[in-house]
Amino acid sequence: MSQNPYLSRAPVSAPRGDNLADVLERVLDKGLVIAGDIQLNLLDIEVLTIKVRLLLASADTAQQMGIDWWRQDPFLSSEAREEARELEERAQALERTNAELMERLERLEAQLPAGDDGEAAASQEQEDE
Repeated sequence: MSQNPYLSRAPVSAPRGDNLADVLERVLDKGLVIAGDIQLNLLDIEVLTIKVRLLLASADTAQQMGIDWWRQDPFLSSEAREEARELEERAQALERTNAELMERLERLEAQLPAGDDGEAAASQEQEDE
């Protein structure tokens, strides 16, 4: 009489393998990329395309790959917040300088005689040379 192997009382040994921690460590050390595109077409017209890219890696591995977006995100990095604040201050200073220059230009244009579009000033400069 043959015995059904599924009903055997003998202890079943699990195949030798890595535990979850070892697998996770290996994936984080090497990195894992999952990429895919989802495209929705209606009557052969592309309506929507979604590009999905997933990278699973440790921060060190990602940096070795040249990926370090968290360092530039002001929400996540105090250094990035400081840089963003400095850039904002520089932009405001440039806007003030631009406004001052525009005011000077308007005052100079107001000082020109009516109907003069700057040709007289240009010819005067040529004569002075």
